[in-house]
Amino acid sequence: MDLSKVKLAQMLNIEMPIIMAPMFLVSNVAMLKSAAESGITGAIPALNFRTVEELKSALVEMKADVKGPIGINLIVNKSNFLYKEQLEVLCEVGVDYIITSLGSPEETIKKAHQHGIKVFCDVTDVKYAKKVEALGADALIAVNREAGGHAGNLSYKELIPLLKENCSIPVISAGGVATGQQMKEILELGADGLSMGSVFIASDEAGVSDEYKQAIVDYGAEDIVMTTKLSGTPCTVIKTPYVEKIGTQQNWLERLLNKNKKLKKWFKAFTFYKGMKKLRSAAFSATYKTVWCAGPSIEYVKKIEPITAIVNRLKEEYNAAR
Repeated sequence: MDLSKVKLAQMLNIEMPIIMAPMFLVSNVAMLKSAAESGITGAIPALNFRTVEELKSALVEMKADVKGPIGINLIVNKSNFLYKEQLEVLCEVGVDYIITSLGSPEETIKKAHQHGIKVFCDVTDVKYAKKVEALGADALIAVNREAGGHAGNLSYKELIPLLKENCSIPVISAGGVATGQQMKEILELGADGLSMGSVFIASDEAGVSDEYKQAIVDYGAEDIVMTTKLSGTPCTVIKTPYVEKIGTQQNWLERLLNKNKKLKKWFKAFTFYKGMKKLRSAAFSATYKTVWCAGPSIEYVKKIEPITAIVNRLKEEYNAAR
């Protein structure tokens, strides 16, 4: 299969049908620039910028420096108090696509389409996929249980065929890919593109500490655990000694507050804020309170290297596996 003929590559006019997934704290402008130069595309979470003004400035910089399509990830539920302002900026300055997560994308799809922006929606099951397709989504980001960060419940072997059978828009598989052979397997299952994150954390351009990057090299698939303590939503992290110490499940009080109708919105927002602050602290410095997000595909990461080298290796492995 010619990678440039895969649907995502044609939709975004890129050489290889790969989105370098938006990663909280990790993704930055330098990564998007290198991704574009390597023939793929990259996305950044809007929340990587502390203010809407920082997001706007970064978008202007990206549009000047990145010679390829630019994506932004938006958290569209009530835990993101900046959502509406972020969406306005994306439409005003202009991006090529928005990836929505953790909420209804209805407003995002409507406004983005008015400005010629494509909208790809994170989904973990058929029910939600059919909902976002009905709302006008341009593609599905099929988040499987092998994904890093907020993972799904189904393996890619289950999820991709289900979505292809029940939906008519492109399916972009997210999770469990770090080699060209894995790319081949997933595309042969029917995926129209790939979203890959963890493999790019151990890159020269990634904006995190050397300790975080080295952890991606040193730890493996068996070291990945699911926690609900960061954002309230299940999230995959590396099982460092600190993670083992604090545990991975919310305590009884946290679970109770999470179910209370009146307090749930505010508790979710507080949990999200507290968890993101913990991740920010660990991402940029060595600390005993270390919480590093990653997926099981770190099993195949053997060294820290430039993004161009990672993409070239994927291309060579894919061609060898064909």
